[in-house]
Amino acid sequence: MNCSTSGNDSDLDNGPTGNSNPDSGADTNDVDFWLTKPDQSVLLSKRPTILNFGTSSNTFSTIEVNENATFQTVDGFGFTLTGGSAEVINGLSSSSKATLLQELFGSAEGSIGINYLRVSIGSSDLNAFPFTYNDMPEGQIDVELNNFSIEPDMEGVVSVLQEILQINPEIKILGSPWTAPVWMKDNDSFIGGSLQSQYFGVYAQYFVKYIQAMASEGIPIDAITIQNEPYHDGNNPSMFMTPEDQASFVKNHLGPAFEMANIDTKIIVWDHNCDNPNYPITVMNDPLAKPYIDGSAFHLYNGDIEALSTVRNAHPDKNIYFTEQYTSSNGTFDGDLQWHVKNVVIGSMRNWSKNALEWNLASDENYQPHTDGGCTVCKGGITISSSGTITRNVGYYIIAHASKFVPTGSLRVASNIVGQLQNVAFKTPEGKMVLIVMNDGASIETFNIKHQGEWVSTTLGPGAVGTYVWNQ
Repeated sequence: MNCSTSGNDSDLDNGPTGNSNPDSGADTNDVDFWLTKPDQSVLLSKRPTILNFGTSSNTFSTIEVNENATFQTVDGFGFTLTGGSAEVINGLSSSSKATLLQELFGSAEGSIGINYLRVSIGSSDLNAFPFTYNDMPEGQIDVELNNFSIEPDMEGVVSVLQEILQINPEIKILGSPWTAPVWMKDNDSFIGGSLQSQYFGVYAQYFVKYIQAMASEGIPIDAITIQNEPYHDGNNPSMFMTPEDQASFVKNHLGPAFEMANIDTKIIVWDHNCDNPNYPITVMNDPLAKPYIDGSAFHLYNGDIEALSTVRNAHPDKNIYFTEQYTSSNGTFDGDLQWHVKNVVIGSMRNWSKNALEWNLASDENYQPHTDGGCTVCKGGITISSSGTITRNVGYYIIAHASKFVPTGSLRVASNIVGQLQNVAFKTPEGKMVLIVMNDGASIETFNIKHQGEWVSTTLGPGAVGTYVWNQ
């Protein structure tokens, strides 16, 4: 793993004296502390700081972690494995590819433990060209889906997923379509248009065939969303879909089709921005659609992350997911680290999300491949150059500060926001406590982390991210 430990940071990642509670014994260390600095002088580095719990009084602000107040169970943290991601990963030598996949998905000390992936059903805009799994010559249809095939992804996404599953057989995989086959749409185009109601039943079977085909390749699909960004119909590919159509599709076609085929893959609605919480609420307000729906998914290109709680409060029996946010080629490391950790990781988790996903796992040095009209500035979590050089970008560290320490099945527990110290806390299945803190202010902050009546003191510089891990 590309961890940097350079730079003199003794005043930023130690307690006030370098040992939070000297009376508790400096030869031991209760809390492991992993740091990333916005100037990149320290990148996901385990610090030598001695942090011991004790009761020595001080005047610092206190983040108190209360494991008795619990919230949602966490499914995981990760990225979308786009077709383009698979293409550049497969361009590596076999040894480099194996090493990279272990680093990304493994559980060893040098790995970051990604445990959730989103994939496109058919192509996304970060494929070299648009396609679905049932493309037909112009003017022809295939209502029996006799020509359905995941062959276009066999050497790409499917083969990479199979290798990933060898490393982590429990990884959760979410499938999202960017469009239905164009012959089902009202404009005969990959871009925009709507699914014709006469093909709702056929399209439901398309999902069934997809889940069954992936299962036959050893790839379990934990959940699907009905449509990526249903109100963004200018992407290539894309498709417009109203909440009324989603409700009708679920209750009359997709839900019953899954039941008939004994498919337990979760059905998730919306999968678009936080500026329209009324869309998923409208879909789930349909009493016949709601029983089939597991929850709703969000992006944050518009709106406020608190919209997740708005939807959760309207339907507290349904789950919340955060499925996409990209970092741009125009962004800065410090700005993106601060905003994304605050909103995508901490914000989504504090607003009931079961996962937190950045967008594209990997791209080349020119932010390719992408379709004609697809995203030209979407920066991968890693960049894989044409020469095989691997660069870990800001998205890698945004996700790694959570994925490395918060496994599937962890439980979010209560922690208070103090000043500009954005944070979220978890209890892992092994009983470890994990606290992720980001200093959203403009000055150095020294603060306490309190748990079970004792505390440690630690310091974060402005824009810095710290993950703190200790035994219960």
